[in-house]
Amino acid sequence: MITSQAFSSIRAIDRSAWNDCFPGALEDWDYYRAVEDAGIEDFSWRYLAVFEDARLVAVAPAFTTCYRLDTTVSGPAKRLTERLQRWWPGLLQLRLYALGSPVAEQCHAGTASHIPAVRRQALLEQLLHLARRDADAQGIGLLAVKDAASHDRQWTASCRTFGLHSMPSLPSALLPIPFASLDAYLGTLGKSTRKGLRRTLRGPGPRIEWRHNVDDVLPDISRLYEATLQRSDLQFERLPASYFTGILQQLPERAACVLYWVGEQLVAFNLVLLDEHRLIDKFFAHDLEASREHNLYLRSWMANVDYCIEHRIALYECGQAGYASKLRLGCRFTGNSLFFQHRNPLLDTLLKGLKHVLRPDRSDPAMAAALSESS
Repeated sequence: MITSQAFSSIRAIDRSAWNDCFPGALEDWDYYRAVEDAGIEDFSWRYLAVFEDARLVAVAPAFTTCYRLDTTVSGPAKRLTERLQRWWPGLLQLRLYALGSPVAEQCHAGTASHIPAVRRQALLEQLLHLARRDADAQGIGLLAVKDAASHDRQWTASCRTFGLHSMPSLPSALLPIPFASLDAYLGTLGKSTRKGLRRTLRGPGPRIEWRHNVDDVLPDISRLYEATLQRSDLQFERLPASYFTGILQQLPERAACVLYWVGEQLVAFNLVLLDEHRLIDKFFAHDLEASREHNLYLRSWMANVDYCIEHRIALYECGQAGYASKLRLGCRFTGNSLFFQHRNPLLDTLLKGLKHVLRPDRSDPAMAAALSESS
């Protein structure tokens, strides 16, 4: 018999059973527990589970929040929506129930390893039905799937069969690392990019320190994070310091914080997840003045590529921002889709029309190019 239930804590679901649905995932049960414990403001967590005779067969993380419809908009369009928000507070905000996570680049919806592939789509649809019931119980009309990977055809088909509308979301950037050395990597890049990187590497750079504990520099990390957040058009959530410390504590062998020092001053940090197969860049924050002098973003990029080469890590997963730089740095891109539906027919029709205005690539040519490469 098939049953389904939504939980408010991932602790209600067996760790091994959850991880069995996502073999090899770095963002696993321990990661989501650390996210839950961090207490990120304005988000409530839900964990959707489908059981067959009391055995877990499908799961997905979910969350509720008040969502600004222009979250993924940048450039002139963002300035327009900011003006509208000042004139009419709340105009662009709706309560949202979304499958996925604000701190994961793709929506993780998985089925247990013993489930045949032919059954997977039906079980994913069960998760969507459960999400709709759970959203209705909380009085939330807008249901979404945040960043469903375009290459997951069964997940995409489940969303469309359920009647959700779709629009492109932020693509994910990937850099395969087959290189024997940094010079070999540089040789694959365009001439001007290669010359710029070599010039950067020849100059005096910051001291780089890989850490698994940052308790002693938390005030500096918070300062750098807040400064970076203020400069970002696309940030969805505000991360407390407990997010960074919690990830490092909960994933001691699979998380690191890379610190960049100029003298005694911390000028940048980079939170990463890693194993023997890939390195995931979760968050990079930096001091703007120091970045201008030392080109900290490119320093961080080259440090991560060098780490992957040294440790024979085959894939660098490098996030959903900075598409112009990542195109020059040799990345390839994988597409993600946002699926949505509002239970109010009038609002649903309005949102379906607005998606053509609010899609993230309309005001960012580099993102449009990345989306084109990922299709």
